[in-house]
Amino acid sequence: MIIAVASGKGGTGKTLVATGLALSLKDNVQFFDCDVEEPNASIFLKPKIEKKEIVYLPKPIVEPSHCTGCGKCAEVCQYNAIAVVKGKVLIFNELCHSCGACSLACPEKAIFEVDSEKGVLEGGRSNDIEFWQGSLKVGEAAPTPLIKALKKKVDNKKTVIIDSSPGTSCPMVEAVKDADFVILVTEPTPFGLNDLTLAIEVVRQLKIPFGVIINRCDKGDEKVELYCQENKIPILIRIPFDRKIAELYSKGIPFVTEKKEYLVKFREMFKLINKELS
Repeated sequence: MIIAVASGKGGTGKTLVATGLALSLKDNVQFFDCDVEEPNASIFLKPKIEKKEIVYLPKPIVEPSHCTGCGKCAEVCQYNAIAVVKGKVLIFNELCHSCGACSLACPEKAIFEVDSEKGVLEGGRSNDIEFWQGSLKVGEAAPTPLIKALKKKVDNKKTVIIDSSPGTSCPMVEAVKDADFVILVTEPTPFGLNDLTLAIEVVRQLKIPFGVIINRCDKGDEKVELYCQENKIPILIRIPFDRKIAELYSKGIPFVTEKKEYLVKFREMFKLINKELS
């Protein structure tokens, strides 16, 4: 089973929940930190990194001596990554999705592709947990290809926990789209509710079962609770504000190691999800 942990906004406690769930299950678990722009699950799981793989993507290069400036490459590019100005081809690599259409469309074969480093994948173990994370190269845009490469490491024979990036844009969609269940972590604030509704809309479009965890549930207002009740959305766990949890988090210590009652809560939640999907 693949369980993705997501959130409409940052700072809700998504990594807190993802790492807590992984440590609660322990056996036969794979953990993926798919927040490749700011991976931080390793701070809590403290894996021993054993493997590193650089991910490359092909980027187009124009050979000026062969180019006639016909503009066919710009016509076929769906991402506006190519412009032809006064017969000269301009390539904007930040917009390029490495689809290869430009090189195929060029009648003069003036466009060829070279490998460009996108980021790095790192794998290892945190006790019984198999750990993987991706790190986008500084200055690179579009993290989605790196997330795709990271998810190729998924072992369907294991329980897979995916810590996705915050928000509801392409990186979040890529991280959760193959999941069997999505846990949406939110907080009881106006921003929390607004971004939760956006995340719910995404997972509904993807037709993935989901539930909600409310972090710091005793702060803020009751609008998230009422929204979930009115829309018959299951609230899986309520985590009250606890200074001890905040202190542990600031030190990079998983809160389930000190607050043992949450080990039981996460295991019961996992059993509930498993039952719903079976």
